[in-house]
Amino acid sequence: MGLIHVIRHGKPASTWGGSDDDPGLDAVGLEQARAVAREIMALPIGERPDRVVSSPLRRCRETAAPLAEALGVEVEIDPRVGEIPTPAALSAAERPEWLRQAFGGLWTEVVGDLDYAAWAQSVARALTDHQGKAVFSHFVALNAAVATAMEDPRVVAFRPDHCSRSVFRVKEGRLILAEKGREAQSQVL
Repeated sequence: MGLIHVIRHGKPASTWGGSDDDPGLDAVGLEQARAVAREIMALPIGERPDRVVSSPLRRCRETAAPLAEALGVEVEIDPRVGEIPTPAALSAAERPEWLRQAFGGLWTEVVGDLDYAAWAQSVARALTDHQGKAVFSHFVALNAAVATAMEDPRVVAFRPDHCSRSVFRVKEGRLILAEKGREAQSQVL
């Protein structure tokens, strides 16, 4: 089975907590998407993904589009690699503070409507279904995968930059981190 390339979306046109619940990419983000597509297409054939998967959210779909076009494939949507679910009781304005609190703790400490430690593990399990593919996802979902693969209980196990590409393998049904993507100071922290 192949590698799993997990790419954080490019720079969005608006930040979390903004007025747009599903922003696309800004001009920088669009160029980042084209650059990561070129980076992936330059990989040797045996390491290059042959299919493209995305979170349902627009910023991920737009980031995935240049690679899908280069590969001549459609973008497959998988909600399991989407954004972390916000507790139903919180308004959009309250989400940024909830995320800040979650980012400072452990998966078992995240307060909300569901078992967020189990959600993190479910993201990792979803990725095991995508061997040989490029998966375009989010800061928190990528952290869920890295934390699960490294058995790290922290919500923020690393700070992936926009269009940072992390590479995973699957061994005996378990997600293994092969290469952690480029890190940067992120606006989410």
